[in-house]
Amino acid sequence: MGEISIMASSPKNIVILGSGKFDGEYPSTIFTLARLFAKEHKVLYVEYPFTINDCVSLRNTEQYKVRKPHFTWNATGIIKTDLPNLDILITPPVLSINFLPEGALYRKILKINESIIANRIRKVLKMRGIEDFVYINSFNFHYPGIAQLIKPKLTVYHSVDPIIVPYDMKHGYVSEKQLLEESNLVICTSKHLFEVNKKHNKKTFFIPNAADVSHSQKALAEDLIIHPSIKEIKKPIIGYVGNIERRIDFDLLKPAIEKNPDKSFVFVGPVDETFLPQWFVNSDNVHMVGKVPYQDLPSIYKGIDVALIPFKTDEVSATIFPLKLFEYLGAGKPVVASNFNPDLESWTEGTVAYCPDTDSFEQAIKEAINTETVVKVEKRLAVAAKNTWDKRAQDFLSLLDINYN
Repeated sequence: MGEISIMASSPKNIVILGSGKFDGEYPSTIFTLARLFAKEHKVLYVEYPFTINDCVSLRNTEQYKVRKPHFTWNATGIIKTDLPNLDILITPPVLSINFLPEGALYRKILKINESIIANRIRKVLKMRGIEDFVYINSFNFHYPGIAQLIKPKLTVYHSVDPIIVPYDMKHGYVSEKQLLEESNLVICTSKHLFEVNKKHNKKTFFIPNAADVSHSQKALAEDLIIHPSIKEIKKPIIGYVGNIERRIDFDLLKPAIEKNPDKSFVFVGPVDETFLPQWFVNSDNVHMVGKVPYQDLPSIYKGIDVALIPFKTDEVSATIFPLKLFEYLGAGKPVVASNFNPDLESWTEGTVAYCPDTDSFEQAIKEAINTETVVKVEKRLAVAAKNTWDKRAQDFLSLLDINYN
């Protein structure tokens, strides 16, 4: 769907079973939205449950130490946040069952896990005298049956990505189908996911990802120092920020990198070395600088001359509405992307070069460097300003309001 008319939202309680950690290194889509929902509503963010295996493998981490006091059965599980209307809910650990094959045994033990989670949620709702509430499962398809146990007034499934990781695929297809069919409302972050999921649920809508433009715009500050990891790299810098893994189209990158030895191709983010071709590793003008803390990203953007999104054009990429797209634009940077998701063009208003092949990709990089103007920067900032998390949160809340009563 396109733009949603904004309506005044009636006060309500929202319970979210998240797919992202509240204390993760990078803010997740759903926790970002939860914080924005909390401006108008009471929000209970149910943290992705630790399994018994997690308690063992992560026992020396800060994440485990923060959660441990809330694991006991008599605990409420509540962690207060800096926002009065937003609380985190930690559940007791659940059983580690993903190793089981899909089937009756897995589904039977899954019900035990879901009852552990649901009992903690019900305990807090009863303690607070809450009867009517919205329940949002945000891409946490591992626990599809929670809504049936806690009985919300409105059940929402937030479809964020395709299921492609082997760990998730093992049981995820069955569980997600259950969520799609049993939810009152399905909200998807890409047009492709919307087209796929509406076959299972007619009340499916499309609200794309956005960006924290106020954060990325810090790259425009004159006194901001370029991040040390790229400060000494030769200009111009053609940069990518994100995971360096299976999504990257190395065949698309190869001609641009080989034919432009005068340009530095910088990749910022965690690296899955199993997907790196040898030529890429050996290229003198390729620099992989590793992961950078979220708060430091503006200093990375400031040092980049052209920003890349070089994703493979395949069925998986067609479902992606990348956060970095509007982050790049919010930093005022020219963006060159593969044509991995044709739906993106209608959201970027001619500010992004979407390239169908290697020749156009290389040419777009050169053109971006040689034709940069203040007017182009201002247009990118204007597009980014239309695609903020604040606007997406209002679109989301409007859908909840329309379907709540």
